[in-house]
Amino acid sequence: MIAKEAESKEKKARPSEDYSQREVEKRLADMKLFGKWDNNVEVIDPGLKRYINLTPRILPKASGIHSKKQFHKSKMHIVERLALHVMVSGHSSKKHKITSGKFGGGFQTTIRIVEDAFGIIEKKTGKNPVEVFIRALERAALCEEIAAYQVGGTIARQAVITSPQRRIDKVLRLFAQGSYRDSFNKKSTITESLANELLNAFEGSNKSMAIREKERVEQEAAGAR
Repeated sequence: MIAKEAESKEKKARPSEDYSQREVEKRLADMKLFGKWDNNVEVIDPGLKRYINLTPRILPKASGIHSKKQFHKSKMHIVERLALHVMVSGHSSKKHKITSGKFGGGFQTTIRIVEDAFGIIEKKTGKNPVEVFIRALERAALCEEIAAYQVGGTIARQAVITSPQRRIDKVLRLFAQGSYRDSFNKKSTITESLANELLNAFEGSNKSMAIREKERVEQEAAGAR
């Protein structure tokens, strides 16, 4: 008798549990970036789909939870990765060519810069800035580059296909470096420069440092085929 009563109570509890789970999933799906913009943006480039994470987040901050996993960068939100590159925007190759100033180690500062830049993009275009950012990333991501290797006493150069992870890393780095250099010791702020850099890349304009670098590298790769 007691077992039957317990079973009936369990059956009555199941619908409410299922409903609460569905409610949680729905709320997660409706979660907006910074409480303003939709994360549900389709990645058109098939080579980059697996490497661009747009999981719904209010504040894109993983706090290093993926750092011990292989290809951990692909599990981080793509907007967080952009903010992390802004933190070291003066870094070029293996050196700091320009000081990163107050951005070094200041994630809250850089994520606020990205949020404000997205706000400028929304005002200028009337579109979801997350979508503008993804389209800019797809257009500015280079597809091939030069690999140098030694043959006897000479250095040979050969065109190689760029891996998807490297494509994203390089374009995010160029977005950060280009916007920082445009604002360094100038009247325009880093926020305005970042918004302009993303908009120019979205339009495929040569005013974007990422677009110029892509064209230069791919032209060299075409000559080395």
